[in-house]
Amino acid sequence: MSIAELTCADLIARYRRGDLSPVEATRDVLARIAATERFNAFMPIDAEAALKAAAASEERWRRRTPLGPIDGVPTTIKDNIWAKGYPTRRGSRTSDPAPAIADSPAVARLREQGAVIIGKTCLPEHGWIGVCHSPLTGITRNPWNPETTPGGSSGGAAIAALLGLGLLHLGTDGAGSCRIPAAFTGVFGMKPTYGRVPTYPPSALNVLAHQGPLTRRVADAALMLSVISGPDERDMTAWNSPATDFAAGLDRGVRGLRVALSLRLGQPIKLDPDIEAAVRKVATALAEQGAIVEEADPPVGRSPDMIRAMWWPVMAALADSVGARRNEMDPGLLAIADKGKRFTAGDYIAAYNARTDLYAAMLAFHERYDLLLTPTMPITAIKVGLNGPEDGSFGDDWINWSPYTYPFNLTQQPAASVPCGLAGNGLPIGAQIVAAPRQDALVLSTARAIERAFPMPAPPAFG
Repeated sequence: MSIAELTCADLIARYRRGDLSPVEATRDVLARIAATERFNAFMPIDAEAALKAAAASEERWRRRTPLGPIDGVPTTIKDNIWAKGYPTRRGSRTSDPAPAIADSPAVARLREQGAVIIGKTCLPEHGWIGVCHSPLTGITRNPWNPETTPGGSSGGAAIAALLGLGLLHLGTDGAGSCRIPAAFTGVFGMKPTYGRVPTYPPSALNVLAHQGPLTRRVADAALMLSVISGPDERDMTAWNSPATDFAAGLDRGVRGLRVALSLRLGQPIKLDPDIEAAVRKVATALAEQGAIVEEADPPVGRSPDMIRAMWWPVMAALADSVGARRNEMDPGLLAIADKGKRFTAGDYIAAYNARTDLYAAMLAFHERYDLLLTPTMPITAIKVGLNGPEDGSFGDDWINWSPYTYPFNLTQQPAASVPCGLAGNGLPIGAQIVAAPRQDALVLSTARAIERAFPMPAPPAFG
């Protein structure tokens, strides 16, 4: 088994035995990054700093004094998250190129536990859309088919997870930005309950924005979430409770769980037949494992209007903030920024407050069902460089072609995309698991059950 195929548990076990070192693992990752540059997953990489951190980890393992359960594990950070010593470019030519003066809370927790930061991963400008191209970094490509996008906005992180360019990858999710690329690339991506992972500085998207893991394996995501959930006083909205051990009970299974299967959320969603069939197979597998599965639609019908009223005005503010440099921004972002100017402050506040009703309705839904199962996406990965499917069937408004993800940013619930097979075109399919607030462990254990039932092959580019 190659280093790239190891889980965190495998890697740490080998460090402990002394038959692999953090320096060797880091060098392997750096070599794989160099060999896969054509996919354009990374913005800056600091090989010297990574090898220095790996050498320090190697010495700790030699002395039997590791800092924590991820000491020496190669890790990446999405380039809209502060990491000290790295610029935070957000995919934008108009961003400040100066290095961040501090780590964000999640990055600080990772470093405290000995993670080796490899570099920062690509995203579309300000994470505005569920694909991955930007004026700053160009087009990021999907290893399953380089003519398709890996999705976004955490597209570079998803590629890094898929190709073994590190084991732990920190992303953000304001409307699906961990789950969309997870579905398009066949990895695991999770948006934890809002506030479980502290953030700083706060996102322009405010209460919609979460930070979470993208990994090849659910167990690695559980371990990572346990680390990055540590409290941080800089985030006034975060939980102040200690981090949970999300690995505990990961294999509890799904027996007795009540699962609602919703293939179209009660709406006229155009769903790829291959994806519908795959998600039905997931429902059947859960039922065979003892879950009680029935078809039921959640009360999320007003979500599209709400997300537009909260998303588009933020893009308008970001575009206005750069003044004369506005013309250097992505034309697609500017188009929705112009739409955002049609909304008043009252519109934003009305949508913000309407979230409370949606949240209450979903709480009532979860009194009947422990989990909601949906497709993550209605389509497989779209052609690179486009803002929507090439046939125009959904228009170029990403809200139309990602209807399953953003409702649960509005409600701040935990949600994850789990790979569950390949479509007829050879591209991955993701199933989405959603649970009530604070039931992150339930999402992870169910995802683990799905992962075991539907093992994914490696992409042609894995090597």
